[in-house]
Order: sequence, then structure tokens, then C-alpha cells
Amino acid sequence: MESTSHSAPSSAAESEVVDLVSKLIQFDTSNTGEPATTKGEREAAEWVAARLEEAGYDTTYVESGGPGRGNVFARLPGADPSRGALLLHGHLDVVPAEPEDWSVHPFSGAVVDGYVWGRGAIDMKDMVGMLLALARQYKREGTVPPRDLVFAFVADEEAGGKYGSQWLVEHRPDLFEGVTEAVGEVGGFSLSVTNKEGEERRLYLVETAEKGMGWIRLTARGTAGHGSFLPEDNAVTRLAGAVARVGAHTFPLVLTDAVREFLGAVTDETGLDLDPEGPDLSGHLAKLGTISRIIGATLRDTANPTMLDAGYKANVIPQTAHAVLDCRVLPGRQAAFERELDELLGPGIEREWITKLEPYETTFDGHLVDAMNAAILAHDPQGKTVPYMLSGGTDAKAFSKLGIRCFGFAPLQLPPELDFAALFHGIDERVPVDALLFGTRVLDHFLRNS
Repeated sequence: MESTSHSAPSSAAESEVVDLVSKLIQFDTSNTGEPATTKGEREAAEWVAARLEEAGYDTTYVESGGPGRGNVFARLPGADPSRGALLLHGHLDVVPAEPEDWSVHPFSGAVVDGYVWGRGAIDMKDMVGMLLALARQYKREGTVPPRDLVFAFVADEEAGGKYGSQWLVEHRPDLFEGVTEAVGEVGGFSLSVTNKEGEERRLYLVETAEKGMGWIRLTARGTAGHGSFLPEDNAVTRLAGAVARVGAHTFPLVLTDAVREFLGAVTDETGLDLDPEGPDLSGHLAKLGTISRIIGATLRDTANPTMLDAGYKANVIPQTAHAVLDCRVLPGRQAAFERELDELLGPGIEREWITKLEPYETTFDGHLVDAMNAAILAHDPQGKTVPYMLSGGTDAKAFSKLGIRCFGFAPLQLPPELDFAALFHGIDERVPVDALLFGTRVLDHFLRNS
């Protein structure tokens, strides 16, 4: 791979955002989900705090429920203190990565071929870098935004926020004093479509909703014995059957407001038949490209087996067998989902929630949405913002408990050929340099008019 040129920076924030993102990636903040094997975010958080302090901020550093689980907060006063403050949040942790699988080392932060490469490049050290660059520029230039801005760089999002946003909301609500709205991941990225006139149009997806997230541990119990005996009450067999039934099941199609609005907006723009009652909705969604995987996952609940654990020797029938399901549930569907899941599991399978986080949704309207759309149009006249639901989850689940209205808006103008969805938690995660510069310009416009 070779370095390539890109559009020239036009502000202090643009001039350093690529370097900030690269340096953030170089901090290995891998979150395994297990405290014993998770290093934590402290070093990255302290580095972020130092970058803010050298620009003139007073920062607050908090470790949330465990050693090394670092969080950093800074507030920039706005022109109208009577208005609710805007929370701008990003998480510092990333999912693990195996270096031998990658084209570059996942914690190199390499800037080559017009991309910044590494784990966290889009999830979500790109947004952290953009926010940090703008925070530094505003403080140094004496910029006064319309309202207070609260910058929050937090821990443990990749494991549900127990040692991050969830802990902060429960134990340090004072850090969010006066906050009424929030912006974080995963939204603002472009989806290139062909409109009815045959012209390319970019839709920028703003997250207004996300599915509930739950991890369930399944346990089957049976009779332990010699592996040569005739099967009588085998826990592995019972568990395997239950897991297979769940994995092969398709939950019913249910349209939320956010999904319905998204399908309507794309239909109006492209003329594609995305009628939810039509015979081939999935087929037409596929015409949108790789983003269809995210959209398709918001049409119904999902329960995916992700872990299996049983036995300790080849010739011993174990007494217990365990599995884990990753469950994503649509708003309003929790009770129905659990009834359906229990029918699939059948008798003799115990289940317990390891993590259970509620879904979130808001409406696609109001001043903040208008400001997002205006910021996109200012830098992409062919752009248009549309709402969508995220199939995953974010720290919005925690912040909404404080009555904060949350959106996903981390703007990136992406090359049409880039498989953006595959980069989340994927191999060779990377973000285009030009997309970072574009996103910084859009966020700057947005924050000055929010």
C-alpha cells in the first residue's frame, strides 16, 4: 500500500483530525467483555484529557466501576445558558483484533491508500478524533457555540456500558447536568443511491432508533456418565437441539416508525418497490448494497447463537452444557419475543439474561434534526438526511435514562464501493481520510448552528 493525497484541510480541526484518529487507534483499548482480560481505557483517556487541557479545558477524569476504565468529560459554555446542553459522546474501547488476519497491524493507525487503518477506525475513534479536533479548535479560537457543549469520551461501550455509560448515569449524573440532547454513533454516513432520474444521490442515515440488546446464557442439565453408554439424558444433545432451533428460526416482520420512514424515503428517492407488504422486500433491499444487512436486521427480532461450552473430556458425558444467544429485540416486542423464544427452546433449557438493555427510539424532527440536514446540505448539495434504526446498540441506551434525546450522527461521505457495514468489528477496518475531513466540516457547521 502507498500513501495517497487527499483534499487539503481548511481549518485547524481538519489539519489535525487524521493524526488524532491515527494516534487514538494506536492505543490498544480492546474490550473482551471480561474484566480480567480487558486492559481498559485509562491510557487513551488520559491522552485525550491531556489534549483537551493543552487547549485550555478543565477536564474531569472518572474511572467507572473498575480500575483502568477511564472516562473524560469537558464542557464548553455556550451563548445561551438557559438552553439545554448538547452531549457529544464517543467510546474509547474497541473489540479485539487478531493481527495475523489483517493487511496492516490493527493498532498501527497506518495512514495509507487514502485511509486511516486500524481497530476502531469507524467504531468509533473516527468520531472521537473529530470531536477532539473541534473541541480543541473552539477553545483555542474562543468560539462560543449557541448552547453548552459537553464532550464525553467513555469506556466499555462494546460490552454494554456496565463499566462506562451505564455506571456513569447511575453514579455520576452530575456530569450530565443540563443536558437535554445527545449525538453519538452510528449515523450520518452516506448511502449512495440512483434516483428516479438516473442520477447519483447520497442519503445520510441519521440514527433515531436502535433495537434492544440482550445476551442470554442457556443451560441444559443431564446425567453425567461414560461416553460409551447408550444416550439417555444427554445435556449436550438437548442444548444442541435448542440452539439449532433458535438459529434456524425467523421471527415475524414488524415495522417500527423509523424503519417505515426509511423505507418510504428511499422509495420516494429511487422508485424501488420497498413496500413492506410486497412479495420481495428483502430482494429489493439487496439493491441498496451492503447496507441492506443492517436494514434487513431491523425488520424483525433476531436471536443468534454465538457461544457454546460443554464437556471436559472426549469419553465423559457432561452433566451440563451452556450456550450464549445474542438477542436484538425491536421496541415493543420484548414480551412477545420471550414467549416465542421459550417455545423454541423447549423443556429442560434454563435461560438467564447476562445483559439486558432496552431499545431506544425518538422522532425525526425538531431543531437538532434541521441543523443536521442543513450541515449536510452545506457541504453536499446532493445530500439528504433520512432516519433509520440501528440493528446494534450504543451508549444512547444509558443516556436516554436521564431523559436525554439521543441521535446517531457521525457524518462520513463514503465511496459508493466501500462495504461500510462489513468494517464494523471486521478485518481491515479503515476510514477514508476524505471522509474524516468531510465529517469534521459537517460537524463544525452543525455545532455552530445547533
